[in-house]
Amino acid sequence: MASESTCQHSSEEDSLACEMKNFAIEKRRGRGAVTSGLTHECGVFGAIGCGEWPTTLEISQIICWGLVALQHRGQESAGIVTSEGKCSKYFNIVKGMGLISNIFNDQAIRKLKGSIGIGHTRYSTSAASEEVNCQPFVVHTQHGALAVAHNGELVNCDSLRKMVLGRGVGLSTHSDSELITQALCLNPPEGESNGPDWPARIKHLMQLAPLSYSLVIMLKNKIYAVRDPYGNRPLCLGKILAQNEPLDGDCDDSREAEGWVVSSESCGFLSIGAQYVREVFPGEIIEMTRHGIRTIDIVERPEDKIQAFCIFEYVYFARADSIFEGQMVYAVRMQCGRQLAIEHPVEADIVSSVPESGTAAAHGFSRQSGISFSEVLCKNRYVGRSFIQPSNRLRQLSIAKKFGALSGSVKGKRVLLIDDSIVRGNTIGPIIKLLRNAGATEVHIRVASPPLLYPCYMGINIPTTEELIANKLDADELAVAVGANSLKYLSVEGLIKAVRSDIKSKNAHKVGHCTACLTGEYPGGEPHKDLDW
Repeated sequence: MASESTCQHSSEEDSLACEMKNFAIEKRRGRGAVTSGLTHECGVFGAIGCGEWPTTLEISQIICWGLVALQHRGQESAGIVTSEGKCSKYFNIVKGMGLISNIFNDQAIRKLKGSIGIGHTRYSTSAASEEVNCQPFVVHTQHGALAVAHNGELVNCDSLRKMVLGRGVGLSTHSDSELITQALCLNPPEGESNGPDWPARIKHLMQLAPLSYSLVIMLKNKIYAVRDPYGNRPLCLGKILAQNEPLDGDCDDSREAEGWVVSSESCGFLSIGAQYVREVFPGEIIEMTRHGIRTIDIVERPEDKIQAFCIFEYVYFARADSIFEGQMVYAVRMQCGRQLAIEHPVEADIVSSVPESGTAAAHGFSRQSGISFSEVLCKNRYVGRSFIQPSNRLRQLSIAKKFGALSGSVKGKRVLLIDDSIVRGNTIGPIIKLLRNAGATEVHIRVASPPLLYPCYMGINIPTTEELIANKLDADELAVAVGANSLKYLSVEGLIKAVRSDIKSKNAHKVGHCTACLTGEYPGGEPHKDLDW
């Protein structure tokens, strides 16, 4: 991978390019004022009622509950856009900063009338955390209103931006999601003879920008669900059944749908009376109308490229009860813990975890090793961010205050603590000190993912190379730095083995995962940013 250090050039042109590159690096550094860990991506959701409209389904409430289930993917802002299916020029819109429960009160839900709608919950990646960047984005074209919600980050955002601006289109934000919305308003190369050909426009966008995105696109009376050809970001379908219909088991095509939903994750389906159907295939364009759903097209990847589903969805981002590739995330995390126990055994009295995404892996380690599991940390759920931290002591205390140690479980024990990942390395040290102060005689750390070495350009807030602790210290050096008796990571091969242990695929050659943040091998090659616009 190319170095992200600052560069020096003699010519004026090269100097300008260098300045823009350094600006882009600084923009990535510390995105979102995050001091530790990873920050979640975005979540998209869409719902549509079947049969005659107005539907009896409360679409706005279904979308709101669907977004609540996706709240872990973004807590900065949220929005819902609905249509009554009558007027192509007007949508009902509610958007705002903050959590979903604070934005969508009873008054807001009443405003969101309609039989069809899409929603979004956001964490900022390519643009600032400001109200102007709240999604879904809505634009008014000569053919009517268009709403778009996007999860991901375009790897060729800058070149696409130049193309859109070159067509005379104005952009009001630096968000690549707005860029996608405006790009969809452009005529496809083959032209249009009888009104807008939205599938052709979507396909043209996908050819211009091969990754990374999952999209829900809403017109007056239909939704298009779109997943990039590499399948990098997740997207799945659910079927709303009658109130007393059982939701367990495989989807039965003979059972009539009351509505359809599309979501970044399946974790909220049961709470809204929907049955999991399947994932949207990589490159697939699905049309959702009141008559049902159908595949419009599938945009293929280049022949030499494999699927690249983000492996960190399994490790960290997804909710444990979501389903990817035919397997539940919780089961995969347990398998990671088992593999970790095989690769890096240790003598300890108890196995525990850093709550909560490390818990499944800790249970897996416990079952594989025979060491009993016990909770040793109690998480304080009501601690906000501390942006002003004038000393290192206060900085460490601000991290430690998120947890309390269960001294009765720890005192006099050799503790093995499982964490899901280590990014900057400034969280684990205070936790180890907390356990030692509670009486632990030894603290061993096992990490249920490999060391993070490279930035992500596809929608995850993995920072610059220089901010990643694994580029400064190896496992043994980090153990000394944080005060652990030992520290070991799961291998890349071990993670892949765990993730693929129970994938239900008819064709094993189609299975593939993006490990760019671990290996530097980016889908389609390392992204090249055109930074001179």
